[in-house]
Amino acid sequence: MIPVRAYWRLLSDYLRPLRGRVVLLSGLLLTGIAFQTINPQLIRGFLDRAQGDGDLSVLLALAAGFVVLAVGHQVLTVISTYLAEQVGWTATNEMRARLADHVLHLDMGFHKTTTPGELIERIDGDVTTLSNFFSKFVIYVAGNLVLIVAVLALLWREAVQVGFWLTLFAVGAMLLMIRVQSVAMPWWKKVRARSAEFHGFVGEQLGGTEDVRANGAVPYMMNRFTAIVRAWLPEAIWARMGFAALWATGIVSYIVGVAIVFWLGWRMVADGRLTIGTVYLIFHYTEMIRHPMDQIREQMADLQKAGAGIERVEELFNRTSNLDTTGTARLPDGPLSLEFDGLGFHYEDEASDGERVLDSIDLGIGAGRIVGVLGRTGSGKSTLARLLTRLYDPQAGDLRIGGVSVRDADLADLRRRVGMVTQEVQLFRATVRENMTFFDESIDDAHLGEVLDDLGLGGWAAALPDGLDTMLESGGAGLSAGQAQLLALARIFLRDPGLVILDEASSRLDPATEVLIERAVDRLLEARTGVIIAHRLATGERADDILILDGGRIAEFGERAALAADPNSRLSRLLEAGMEEVLA
Repeated sequence: MIPVRAYWRLLSDYLRPLRGRVVLLSGLLLTGIAFQTINPQLIRGFLDRAQGDGDLSVLLALAAGFVVLAVGHQVLTVISTYLAEQVGWTATNEMRARLADHVLHLDMGFHKTTTPGELIERIDGDVTTLSNFFSKFVIYVAGNLVLIVAVLALLWREAVQVGFWLTLFAVGAMLLMIRVQSVAMPWWKKVRARSAEFHGFVGEQLGGTEDVRANGAVPYMMNRFTAIVRAWLPEAIWARMGFAALWATGIVSYIVGVAIVFWLGWRMVADGRLTIGTVYLIFHYTEMIRHPMDQIREQMADLQKAGAGIERVEELFNRTSNLDTTGTARLPDGPLSLEFDGLGFHYEDEASDGERVLDSIDLGIGAGRIVGVLGRTGSGKSTLARLLTRLYDPQAGDLRIGGVSVRDADLADLRRRVGMVTQEVQLFRATVRENMTFFDESIDDAHLGEVLDDLGLGGWAAALPDGLDTMLESGGAGLSAGQAQLLALARIFLRDPGLVILDEASSRLDPATEVLIERAVDRLLEARTGVIIAHRLATGERADDILILDGGRIAEFGERAALAADPNSRLSRLLEAGMEEVLA
């Protein structure tokens, strides 16, 4: 079946603000249909009067009326096309915005299993199929369906027998096209899915170009590329076969329709029931049925693509986050305490195999304390940070920040009060100001200047060609690693959170830049609770407490000074041996 109901349900919300333009568009369409149906009547009158020695002034008036209506119809078509495109793109642009917002609020489990390239194709590519279909559907499908009904009504008025046979022909042709369309739509859905897979693969490989080339993996990637394209080809062929079937259906329908008109015209002119002008009128009306059906057939091909896009868009809209976002509790001001109560967590994807990453974590960290988290790779350090920023929710136990369970907290407030800086800094193709403020226009330049001076970036910012309005390239191209890290720290300063999580931002910097970063980190941690994921033992020196994780469980926790002084503690043995590699 044609998914018109699903299509309308999806877009009705977006069309409501445009109802004025939609009403105007409908009026233009109906006027254009009236012009199209009146013109053949003028031609019939012209032919019949011309055969019977009609008055020249009447013939000229009929010819002039025909020209005026024909030109008027073309003008209305141009205006209607402009309005339809405007309505279609305005509605679907709003859909793109809502779809992107919906995806950004899904949990990280979804984003781990969906590549950025695939999301781009689903948010833009799938919605574009709807926009292209919608802008033309309004004119060529809705309008032409009304035109066909009007023409058939006029044919019934001219001759009941002609009206009956051509109505039977039109209904049969439409049902046949609908049937062909329903068969072809699943193939277009496969094509859209394969297209998303292809774009996801290309985006992933372009992002890792350096690693792919450096490790000699180009032949392997090209093999995967070829495999995807080879799988795509037969699906695209079958989908195009659906279009070919619709095209063939239109040709056969036209031949049948013309044959019916010639047969009926021959019989009814021979026995005097119709004039030559009336026969031409019927033939013209048949042509008028054929052209709308041809246009509807072309839109059926778009409908095949749009139907697949509709299903995929609705599927994405129906995807819900595993995070409970109904909480409204706000976190207290100032430094935030942390309480882990029997906390357990595992990733819900195929790679994790359901194995617990964190298990039975019972821990309390006072407000204003700085805790260094140590452990081998895979011990759960990064997962702990993701739970604190609520990218995931624990499956067992509870996590309270500032005495508020993360499940009860207002998600936007929690992420405003919890700041995180990672080793991989994400900078956008935007100005320095926008990268610092995350596009928050309420932060004034004076405050930005103070933060830059505190971080030692005041001179650097002043030397930029356009100051804070200087454009940065995506990924921080043109900035040193230290400058990028300092800009990331500036973001946290501007938010003034009560809890700061640092994934050892200075672990890959040169000593001189590291000193600058360390000074900025000291400023950032003043009067705040800090969680530092440490990759080197020396990093723990600024911590008040040390937490050592092993296999997702707490191996050791306590004050750093006490643990360092206890010869039986893990921290003491690590410090004595200087075994940095245990943290790698």
